[in-house]
Amino acid sequence: MAAVVLFLGLAPREGSAATPCRPVQSEGETFTVCTVDLRRERVRLYWLGSDGLPYSSLSSLAARQGAQLGFAMNAGMYDKGQAPVGLYVEEGREMKGVSTANGPGNFHLKPNGIFYVKGDRAGVLETGRYLKANPKPDFATQSGPMLVVDGKIHPKISTDGPSQKIRNGVGVRDEGRTAIFAISERPVTFGAFARLFKDELGCRNALFLDGSVSSLYAPSLGRSDLSRPLGPMVGAVPR
Repeated sequence: MAAVVLFLGLAPREGSAATPCRPVQSEGETFTVCTVDLRRERVRLYWLGSDGLPYSSLSSLAARQGAQLGFAMNAGMYDKGQAPVGLYVEEGREMKGVSTANGPGNFHLKPNGIFYVKGDRAGVLETGRYLKANPKPDFATQSGPMLVVDGKIHPKISTDGPSQKIRNGVGVRDEGRTAIFAISERPVTFGAFARLFKDELGCRNALFLDGSVSSLYAPSLGRSDLSRPLGPMVGAVPR
């Protein structure tokens, strides 16, 4: 069942030079898209706070990170203990290893993939190619399925299947200098979401992060979503 995602309105941040998030229309649906130039900002992942416990919510992350946090959203699938299901790297430290297992659910709809950041570049790679490339990233999170692989929509994603959920994901362009995060404003199909990244956002590679729990913190829009307890989260901060 889809989680109930509530919307907590904030006063839009005043005096902020950057407004990373904006609405984008695609196929009659509205998506919020947050774009990061990695030469100017840093994309990083968050899971455990200084107390060793998961941040658990976007509001908790925002409270601890303060005004430097430009935006944040959930960043990959997790288990009942809020631990990442697959690879998770933070500040160069691998906290959970790559999963190549088969199984049910979206994570195992192969090919799945990994979003990673190294210096001022980001990438999205199918898991097998990531293992061969071994980029030794600063940050990485594994999820699935891939939405777009080398400019083509994942072969197992139908044009418009029956499943419709609030979804979020990430893609890259400009040779990895730009990371693009998106979340749907209403439930959408996998096909519609994949086409957003391929056709509207120009991403040759894009990765599904999650559905149902998908949520966004965007102070420039006066927005902080509430959802079920979260595992890994991704955000943008100044360099």
